[in-house]
Amino acid sequence: MKIFSALYDRVLQWTQHPKADWLLAALSFTESVIFPIPPDVMLAPMAMTQPKRAWRLAGLTTIASVAGGILGYLLGYWAYESLVLPAVESLGYQQKLEQVTEWFKHYGIWIVFIAGFSPIPYKLFTVTAGVMQMAFLPFVIASAISRGLRFYLVAWLLKTGGPAMAVKLRLYVDRIGWGVVVLAVLGYVIYRASR
Repeated sequence: MKIFSALYDRVLQWTQHPKADWLLAALSFTESVIFPIPPDVMLAPMAMTQPKRAWRLAGLTTIASVAGGILGYLLGYWAYESLVLPAVESLGYQQKLEQVTEWFKHYGIWIVFIAGFSPIPYKLFTVTAGVMQMAFLPFVIASAISRGLRFYLVAWLLKTGGPAMAVKLRLYVDRIGWGVVVLAVLGYVIYRASR
């Protein structure tokens, strides 16, 4: 089944949209607060097909992501009881929030840095930083450095490959996509078996 190649083609179409930069910024901003899809899915093909704009796109993604992170922080800080907790409960994220809270207690500011760079859902950490009333300026600095490192690394990797990489990736995207699905399922099975 060629599901991933169809999705790949659709994402490449979005990256050519006249308002693609705005869409990238909106995706980056909302991903730091609530939206489940990371901005890399748009940044990567945009940097790959428009290598001369890769650094600018990485900067835009970083700024929008940090701004969204600040909103997530403020929501956690001021609206935990009224807004955040009901949303966490309705989505069934209570255990995740408890785990993230423990990480904050144990690792402090370093957990924000790690979460900003890793594929872990960043929104959990932005909101929890506000709930835990982490110092605001260190939160923003850690977010800016980690998100910037991540997005500039993505931009650099795909800028280096350029349009030729886009063509090559199209050939293998279904195999890669199904491989990721299989790894995710195996990871989940191993995780459940170890509990």
